[in-house]
Amino acid sequence: MSRPFRFGVNLLASAPADEWRGKCRRAEELGYDVILVPDHLGMVAPFPALVAAAGATERTRLGTFVLNAGFWNPALLAREVATTDALTGGRLELGLGTGYVQAEHDTAGLSYGSPGERVDHLRRTVEELGRLLSDQPRVPLLIGANGDRMLRLTAEHADIAAFTGARPVPGSATGTLEPLTPEELDERVAAYHRLAAGRPEPAELNLLLQMVAVTDDPAAALQPLLSRQPQLTVDQALELPLVLAGSLEQITERVRAIRDRYGFTYFTVLEPYMEPFGQVIEALRPE
Repeated sequence: MSRPFRFGVNLLASAPADEWRGKCRRAEELGYDVILVPDHLGMVAPFPALVAAAGATERTRLGTFVLNAGFWNPALLAREVATTDALTGGRLELGLGTGYVQAEHDTAGLSYGSPGERVDHLRRTVEELGRLLSDQPRVPLLIGANGDRMLRLTAEHADIAAFTGARPVPGSATGTLEPLTPEELDERVAAYHRLAAGRPEPAELNLLLQMVAVTDDPAAALQPLLSRQPQLTVDQALELPLVLAGSLEQITERVRAIRDRYGFTYFTVLEPYMEPFGQVIEALRPE
């Protein structure tokens, strides 16, 4: 039986206290189930932002999307997780990833390492957190993954398996991404399911949406994306799982189709699309 839909918004922009609380309250009013924060330099500091969000809201879960494991020592991270979960009334969901922006590590004076080294560090972090936090109620763990080793780690440990529908451009130090085709995402999700075949409980599957436009002119709305991805036609862009553009009815049907094709029931949008996707949430409830 399919899980019910869940919806999250990743709040990217820092703000003064009243404005931050107002954004969080608005996300809850729009029906979002999870308020999320990233872990990038120049954006919000994750854990204090989530504690502030908890004080402004009543029912939403609160999560990191996702922590850059290379920024964190596991023992110190365990302290942050335990404290934040307590201060948010047990509403925390912990999202972890390897990190994909070398320039941020350079700025912070931290080693970036090879892909294998980053995955190894993330595995050590996950395992140490499990040990250090074993005496408290489990904080749901989300891992963002695409490559085979990351999918294996996700299959072994994550309550929520998160897919971006994109991959880093080889050689980019700034984290430039290129979208996966629908068929490539089919293959990645299938690879995850093979690796997770022995799990006692299936994980929730999450998809990060990169664009939402409720519009009668999707071709015009897609122009900023096409300028960054000139290899795509309008029709190809509309087929990308991470893009929703069209009328409200078309988008709601598209979300259902993505769920049916890939198994995603938890959808995350970026802050600029919080309001338009709120219309989609209202249309999809109570599915």
